[in-house]
Amino acid sequence: MPWLEGVLAVFLKDWRSEFRMRYALNAALLFAVTTLVVVSFAIGAFGIPGDLLAAFLWVVILFASMAGLGQVFIKEVESRTLTALRLSSKPSGVWAGKFLFNLVLLLGLEVIIVPLFFILLNPRVSSWGGFLAVLILGSIGLAGATTLVAAIIAQAKGKGALLAGLSYPILIPLLAAATSGTRHLFRGDGGAGQEIQILAAYAVVVITAASLLFEFIWNE
Repeated sequence: MPWLEGVLAVFLKDWRSEFRMRYALNAALLFAVTTLVVVSFAIGAFGIPGDLLAAFLWVVILFASMAGLGQVFIKEVESRTLTALRLSSKPSGVWAGKFLFNLVLLLGLEVIIVPLFFILLNPRVSSWGGFLAVLILGSIGLAGATTLVAAIIAQAKGKGALLAGLSYPILIPLLAAATSGTRHLFRGDGGAGQEIQILAAYAVVVITAASLLFEFIWNE
């Protein structure tokens, strides 16, 4: 199968599977919506400073992604389709298809999470262009790192704990840059140009590293 066709085949297979089961989507949305609603009721009229709002937004996105994106390889093991996938697609095509699915799923979650965050907590943004750049680049890096770690732990015991434990050290630079950029935009004390550059570099490094390492992980 040609590479691009393989990528699309893996993506569409996962997309159809997710819409039948809705496991990842429901788990991530349940966590995100519940957390946002509970926090908004808890703070009432007191409000939260912009610094904490920025951190809270990325904590919600992070844990929502942990609840959903990590299933992308685990479900192949549980449904015993891993061997068929190895035989039908090149490793690079499998990685790209899984990454594309996780990225689309994460952006779809953010279409719901971010507007709800603004409705309930009412932060002010000094630059919507900068905010969207931080959000999209952060999502690309987050999806790339999570997809790679999900492949590593797919056949291990205690997958949930391993996914979180292995992902967090890798994601610290991304979360620091994303939170810092979002904080600047919420406070209106300047742009997030430096953080956007860091997030873009992080996304490039993670995707490049995953492309180089995935074949060795996949064939083990």
